[in-house]
Amino acid sequence: MDDFFIYLGLGFDHITDPRGYDHILFVVALCAVYTLQQWRQVLILVTAFTIGHSITLALATLQVIHYKTALIELLIPITILVTAITNFFFQEPKSWLTTDKPPKRSWRYGLALLFGLIHGMGFSNYLRSLLGREAEIIKPLLAFNIGLEIGQLFIVAFVLGVAFVVIELGKTSRLRWTLVISGIVAGMALALIFDNAYLKELLG
Repeated sequence: MDDFFIYLGLGFDHITDPRGYDHILFVVALCAVYTLQQWRQVLILVTAFTIGHSITLALATLQVIHYKTALIELLIPITILVTAITNFFFQEPKSWLTTDKPPKRSWRYGLALLFGLIHGMGFSNYLRSLLGREAEIIKPLLAFNIGLEIGQLFIVAFVLGVAFVVIELGKTSRLRWTLVISGIVAGMALALIFDNAYLKELLG
C-alpha cells in the first residue's frame, strides 16, 4: 500500500509539475471556454481525456504498443496548439445568458479522447523510467493513473476558479477570457513545437 501511494503521488506530481508544463497547458486549453457553472461538462470532458490517456498509458507501459518517443514529444504540443486554436472560434452565447442552457460542444469530447491517446504515450515514458526492472507493474500503473486524474482535477478546479473571479467578479466577458488564455497557451505551444529537436531534425 505504501508503494501505491508513492506512485499515486508521482502521478500527481508529474502532471502538476510546472517544469513539464505541456500537459498543464493542454488541460488549460480544454477548459478555457467553460465557466464554473459548467463544471459537469468539464468533468465529462476531463473524463474523456482520462479514458484516452489511460488506454495508451496502460498499453505502452505493458509494452503492448511501441512508438517513437521523439514523435510523441512533438505531437503533444501540436495537440495543445490545435485545442487552443479551436477556442478562437468560441462565440459567447447570448441566449445562454438568459436561458441558463449551456451550448453543446459534443465534438470536444471526441477531441479530448483522441488527444488523450497521444498524451498517454507521453505519460508512459516517465512511468517506465520509474518502474525500471520492477516485476509488478499493474498496481503502480493504476496508482500513477489515479494520481494523474487527481492532478487534472486540481488544475481544472484552479482554472475554473480563476475564470469565475475574472468573469463574474471582474466583469470581464467570457469571450475576452477565452481569447486571452487560448492565445497565451497557443503561443507557448508554438514555442515548444519550434524548439522540438525531432522537428528540427525533420526540417534538416
